[in-house]
Amino acid sequence: MTGVAPQRNRVTPTGEIVALPLRGAWTGNRGGALHRGREIVRPYASDLWITCRLEFRGRWREQWLPHRYTHLYFYDEAVAFAAGHRPCGECRHQDYLAYRNAWAAGTGTETPSARTMNRVLHAERLDHRAQRVHDLGWGGLPDGTFVLRDGVPAVAVADHLVDWTTDGYGSRHARPRTGTARVLTPPSTVAAFRAGYRPQIDDSAR
Repeated sequence: MTGVAPQRNRVTPTGEIVALPLRGAWTGNRGGALHRGREIVRPYASDLWITCRLEFRGRWREQWLPHRYTHLYFYDEAVAFAAGHRPCGECRHQDYLAYRNAWAAGTGTETPSARTMNRVLHAERLDHRAQRVHDLGWGGLPDGTFVLRDGVPAVAVADHLVDWTTDGYGSRHARPRTGTARVLTPPSTVAAFRAGYRPQIDDSAR
């Protein structure tokens, strides 16, 4: 239907929940109800931030139900990871296992529980006031990692960066060869990417 205003349930790479016309490749939630009526009233309900398949075993539930978790939507998986989400252990079980194993390999730790990943990611993505960023060298920055380029979120793909906009991916820029990047994607997720997890990135960025 045309002329219908987008609802405020789209997530940006910085973790904000906004109203955008972009369709989402994934859905997900943040541990509970974030809405009252059709208005988002808080950024999260717990440290359980997951990314889910749009369809799973024919399940369907109406959005904006009172006291039920709020459906959020992500342009692609790289955006979801940058915002601080991880794969759901139920509807994305194989992706969850792959991410968990890559996390362990990339961080040099024992295979983490879901609770451990939730707790660590929550500490990495929030300081309870603003989005955290961390510095990493450009060399070896894995594909799917989001950085801030002149204050604009951009995803690293091959030898270039692609700006993220409210209309999808936009301008391309050569990836710097030296210096440090201001990284949005949480450190543990970047480590998982380096250890072999391959996030889904919209084809328009490639």
